[in-house]
Amino acid sequence: MEPTSCKQPEGIEIDAKVYELYDEYCHGEMNRREFLNQASVLAIAGGAGLAMAQALLPRYAEAQTIAFTDKRIKANYVNYDSPGGNSGAMRGYLVRPTSTGPFPSVIVIHENRGLNPYIEDVARRAAVAGFLALAADGLFPVGGYPGNDDDGKALQRSLDQARLKRDMLNSALYLRAHEHSTGKLGAVGFCWGGGTANFLATTMGADLQAAVPFYGAAPPSAEVANIKCSLLIQSAQNDARINAMWPDFEAALKANGVSYQRHLYPGTRHGFHNNSTPRYNEAAANLAWERTIEFWRHHLT
Repeated sequence: MEPTSCKQPEGIEIDAKVYELYDEYCHGEMNRREFLNQASVLAIAGGAGLAMAQALLPRYAEAQTIAFTDKRIKANYVNYDSPGGNSGAMRGYLVRPTSTGPFPSVIVIHENRGLNPYIEDVARRAAVAGFLALAADGLFPVGGYPGNDDDGKALQRSLDQARLKRDMLNSALYLRAHEHSTGKLGAVGFCWGGGTANFLATTMGADLQAAVPFYGAAPPSAEVANIKCSLLIQSAQNDARINAMWPDFEAALKANGVSYQRHLYPGTRHGFHNNSTPRYNEAAANLAWERTIEFWRHHLT
């Protein structure tokens, strides 16, 4: 049975109705004020809808797991060409181990709000595990991640979406050809980025070896035949919008002989890997990340 609430460190029990409203806020055109206003009038015992909604907003400083000054990694921002993208140029956060390379590489693809601190932290986690990681900022053509998710979400919606995907494809190609890369390429993406990881899988052919979409939209069934890489599909149990796509996606994967694994994590919600909000499920997130690293090591090294 789907859980109706989630215990938070602050002692706040978040009602399922607030989670559903937050999902609409994250994936629709609702702004923060509308989200908080609607949560405040929900019929919840104790009238604590507003407090629950505020508890769900990201806390990036508290969620950092690897400092940007960590001695195990070298990180810097890089600029590169992106023909056919939104501006012809892109910027990304490139992180590599301090050991001697070259390294297998992985592109880290953000959610629907640009390159926020959580995604940068994921890139550092990948580098600590031995990979050359690039977290591309799809918002670079319009000034980059603006420092908050609300404006980031609006900026990402304003972009030409086909050109935005081209920017991510060009980022993956840039990384694969990087001097510190072995030429073996993996991908991981979250939410919008999960769908984009699937897009890369259908677009890059043999240039991509291993893709890990976290709760990402499935690609069109007709394009699944183009997938040449292995897939590790990470899914939340309570994610009706994304899980509704799975039966057709699975049928297409089987029909085309694509190598895939899918893990459905009990009791989790869309966004369970993101440790900056209470949707985070520590046990599931840790297990999913361990599986991701093992998967990349198997297919990229």
